[in-house]
Amino acid sequence: MMLNEAERPLVGIPWRTTGEEEAGERGKLEYYFAAVRKAGGEPKEVSLRLSPEALAAQVAGLDGFVLPGSPVDVDPARYGAARHSKTKNLDAERDRTDSAILEHALAAGKPVLGICYGCQILNVYLKGTLVQDIAGEKPGAVAHGNTDLAAGTAKGDLEHRAKLEAGSRLAELARGSEAKINSSHHQAIDRPGLGLKVTARAAEDGIVEGVERIGEPWVVGVQWHPERMAGDGFADRLFAEFVNAAAKKTQARMV
Repeated sequence: MMLNEAERPLVGIPWRTTGEEEAGERGKLEYYFAAVRKAGGEPKEVSLRLSPEALAAQVAGLDGFVLPGSPVDVDPARYGAARHSKTKNLDAERDRTDSAILEHALAAGKPVLGICYGCQILNVYLKGTLVQDIAGEKPGAVAHGNTDLAAGTAKGDLEHRAKLEAGSRLAELARGSEAKINSSHHQAIDRPGLGLKVTARAAEDGIVEGVERIGEPWVVGVQWHPERMAGDGFADRLFAEFVNAAAKKTQARMV
């Protein structure tokens, strides 16, 4: 779908961490902004320091949301688990902001694309649980990457194959039952949240790599980083379908 400037959907993207926002470190955030712009959307940053009232006012005027990855972990208290020794970095403001975004988006029928941490907080918001450390809790699992590589790093992410559920959005977008994805995480979904269906797993060890919400609105969570897969057709189509879903909300907002 080709969108003119007035029709470009407004896509909210929260800062990855409170620390990065305070320091103005935008390097990793810009990957998400670039991917949304390429797909025809207009990204809008969402501060992690807004009052509940200011946050509610901002998200009400947005058409869809990308919940980005982060070097922090979702607080395990949110899913009733004790804190694992490898769960070292938490950010209460990021948890709070994403949860408020999800509350609004799901109630208003607005599309959500959760990426890495964003996929995990989506699952936790819907009453699911997480594996807090893949290497420690899933013996025999393959390496799922160095977490949170620096912006512009030459090393790149690890890659592995993912198996995609037949008939799923992800399989349709990948145009097949398997895809090569990048990998940079130490946590993953354990028990899927309410209304979420697992539609992608790592081919080698079965670790959950993607989920989709059954029915409407358009809600997809991926454990990998499509925003860092420049030129990849699967990643491009994922962002394009998300932006097209958000554009329907733009049209409704402009009526």
